[in-house]
Amino acid sequence: MTYEGRRTRVSPPKRRRPLRLSKYDYSQPGEYFVTICTKDREGRFGEIVDGDMRMNDFGGIAQSRWNDLPNHYPNVKLDAFVVMPNHVHGIIVLTDESVGARSRRPNTGAGKPRPYLGNVVAYLKYQSAKRINAIRGTPGVPIWQRGYYDHIIRDQRSLERIREYIVTNPCRWKSDKENPASTSKDEFDLWVSSAGGDNTPEGAL
Repeated sequence: MTYEGRRTRVSPPKRRRPLRLSKYDYSQPGEYFVTICTKDREGRFGEIVDGDMRMNDFGGIAQSRWNDLPNHYPNVKLDAFVVMPNHVHGIIVLTDESVGARSRRPNTGAGKPRPYLGNVVAYLKYQSAKRINAIRGTPGVPIWQRGYYDHIIRDQRSLERIREYIVTNPCRWKSDKENPASTSKDEFDLWVSSAGGDNTPEGAL
């Protein structure tokens, strides 16, 4: 393009990085640690008081919609979960139960293809946001950030460590990387990064 007789270069828009592990099948049975943050990491779900999470009504909605996931996805089981002021942590277990063989993607017995991890997270975000916005009278306003973080749990030792992290997360709020006022780094975050499989947010959700 030109401007006042001078030629200027227009840089092409930046492409997003690949977001999930490119060759990994996120519908296969396994245990997945996920973190989902609120939009702009705004504290919407309550507050930490003396190391305890005090959930408000919106935090209770996030908790109830998490609890409801197996009712919508028969092959989903839930493990440890915590609601924090501006995010949630949880372990989603995709099982091989009620699997059919008529589709290229395994069926869950109800005629539905077995969901990908992203489907489950998207459903949780959609249902909780819809209910929160109905209460606030703000239909369509984003509650969650785009995407989520995931970590594929590959062994029992990792599972136990992640469970402990989730349960003790309110006590670690001062060093939580999702805390805008954090003054230090949590050793767990360093461990997850070194263990691999900690992915950047997926922009499509």
